[in-house]
Amino acid sequence: MPSLEFLRLLLVRAGLALGLALAVIPAPGLAPAHAADKLPRIGFLWPGPADLYDAFRQGLGELGYVEGRTVLIEARVTGGSVSRLAEQARDLARLKVDVLVVGSTQAIHAARQATATIPIVMALSGDAVSSGLVASLARPGGNVTGLTIISADLAGKRLELLREVVPSVTRLAIFWNPTNLSHEPVLRELEAVAQRLGLAVQRIELNRAEDIERAFEKAAAGRAGALLVLGDFVTLTSRVRIAELAAKHRLAAMYEVREFVEAGGLMAYGVNLAQLFKRAAVFTDKILKGARPAELPVEQPTRFELIVNVKAARAVGLTFTPDILLRADQVIE
Repeated sequence: MPSLEFLRLLLVRAGLALGLALAVIPAPGLAPAHAADKLPRIGFLWPGPADLYDAFRQGLGELGYVEGRTVLIEARVTGGSVSRLAEQARDLARLKVDVLVVGSTQAIHAARQATATIPIVMALSGDAVSSGLVASLARPGGNVTGLTIISADLAGKRLELLREVVPSVTRLAIFWNPTNLSHEPVLRELEAVAQRLGLAVQRIELNRAEDIERAFEKAAAGRAGALLVLGDFVTLTSRVRIAELAAKHRLAAMYEVREFVEAGGLMAYGVNLAQLFKRAAVFTDKILKGARPAELPVEQPTRFELIVNVKAARAVGLTFTPDILLRADQVIE
């Protein structure tokens, strides 16, 4: 029979072996350091609100990716600031990410300047062809593909809907960002439709959140009876303040996406941004599996939604017609 001392030594050695084994087991949900070096790495650059980054991550999760275990993400989400876009794009390029996912036309241009080899997925862009981001939708060429919104095609519809809600309006203010290359063709289309509807248009530049109050003062000075806000990360990240000031100035305002209406704005007609960012995950997945961006056709959204806010309408002295309420995809009370 083994001595007590012999048994004690066996137990001690067994305990040491178990401790060493446990020491090399990674924490749940995390890959070991050496394995993490081999995981695909995604760069994410977006100057807008963080909730759309969450939508992209959700899209990856629905495709089976687990952050930290099957994929790594290097995110740069600036929440409305563009001052460091070029620097952040270069930083992600230096990290040699496998694919770079980017939202906003300005950020995509910064990414293109930072790298001509890393695949770039546009989660959100204005007209990618007219902005010079891709050669064509069917064959984008180069290292850029993803999703684009041909905003000029929707501009007339937005203006017609706004006129339907405020039939007496004769003067329209438009907030736009001159640094956003996709805005100029939209403005031209809006001005053409406005002329047909007998509306005078006042262009008001807005490329910094600090200038929002001044933009409304200019609209008031120009005797604007309604407002149309072009989609941009600057206005998107300041949507609550814009909705508040539109109500204060009693301006009926049309926006491009639902986030403005959920923040208290009057109405919006356009795409669902969260769905676009989730769709960007599909492009990312294809590229990680070997697809070349030059051969992945750029997609346009095919579904558009009308969102109206009844409380915001009362704040500016308006009532939505039964027809508008029936056509709306969502009515916020």
